[in-house]
Amino acid sequence: MGEIRESYLVAAESAVALLREPAVAAAWEKPSALNEFSVAGLAAHLAHQLVRVDNLLDDGGRPAEPVPLIEHYTRSPWVQAGLDHESNVGIRRAGEAAAADGPAALATRAGELFDRQRAELPAQARDKVVHLPWSGWSLRFDDFLLTRLIELVVHSDDLAASVGVETPKLPASVIDPVVELLARLAVHRHGATAVIRTLSRAERAPATISAF
Repeated sequence: MGEIRESYLVAAESAVALLREPAVAAAWEKPSALNEFSVAGLAAHLAHQLVRVDNLLDDGGRPAEPVPLIEHYTRSPWVQAGLDHESNVGIRRAGEAAAADGPAALATRAGELFDRQRAELPAQARDKVVHLPWSGWSLRFDDFLLTRLIELVVHSDDLAASVGVETPKLPASVIDPVVELLARLAVHRHGATAVIRTLSRAERAPATISAF
């Protein structure tokens, strides 16, 4: 099994453990650290990353030529959209709806998905390409897993901060590809000079080099 697939499984297992934290259930109805998201909605959005992967394990569609990973992000409307953009409003509404059965049900479902993926990911073809019906284009499956890896790492931190627990500690095999892709996205969005200055010259750094 490839490195990204192994890294995804490590991050997914960690996310499931976080969803089972009593602190998540205790804060379920409270606002999260993200604007306009409750803890419940954020937890469901975190769990939804496993749903996305699960939906593509048995993908029987006919994917087109995959787009490069950076292009995937430049095409995605939510990346630079404001909180009130329909894409982000839809994400929040979907999270709240998926949380309707409560924290225990959400954590149980996420655990079931993880168990299935741990068993089935190694059997996926190395050159697998998947069509993303919600986007309208195709990606290499491993590139898609990297996009989910970012979501799992970022939103695990969001959820931990929201409920007052320590952010899960993840190995370099998980963190390194996330940092690398975020840096590439920041360079694509802001230019190399802005990123270099932010990392090495605070006095000339721009206000932000956010990748999203």
